[in-house]
Amino acid sequence: MSIIDFATKELTNLGWLGSEDEMSDMMAKNLLELLKVVADQGHSGFSASYLLSMFNKLANFKPLTPLTGEDWEWNDMTAYGDEGTSYQNARCSSVFKNAKGECYDIDGKVFWEWSIGEDGEPYKSYYTCRDSRVPVTFPYTVPDKPIYEWRYSEATPQCPPQTEEGLL
Repeated sequence: MSIIDFATKELTNLGWLGSEDEMSDMMAKNLLELLKVVADQGHSGFSASYLLSMFNKLANFKPLTPLTGEDWEWNDMTAYGDEGTSYQNARCSSVFKNAKGECYDIDGKVFWEWSIGEDGEPYKSYYTCRDSRVPVTFPYTVPDKPIYEWRYSEATPQCPPQTEEGLL
């Protein structure tokens, strides 16, 4: 079975291919078009995973090599008056440098806490805030995913008393 046959069956099973929902049908056709390009290039399992890993980074505007912090990497943001932010990294939009020259990644941490769903079941609720920033030193390799950290917030409405392990 080819990758196109496999994907066609999966997208049909998902209900996207041939769907009355235009967006689902369009996405299914776009995915098949991308997979056809990969299939036509004749990649093996190894080279396909290598290609897709790099494609995923580039499609998500993530750099392939570490950031250097050199002057050419920064866009001046002072004209936007962003609370003391002076520069945004041109190669990774989540990395900033303030007026003091301190660099940080705003996507460094994602906090979570326990919440109660409409069905009464606990679930993890994720959020970011100013404390999500992590300091950056160069060279800086942008991580594939943020640090996930439990934190009981002061948000309103207040979540039930809890620990990282669960609700009290």
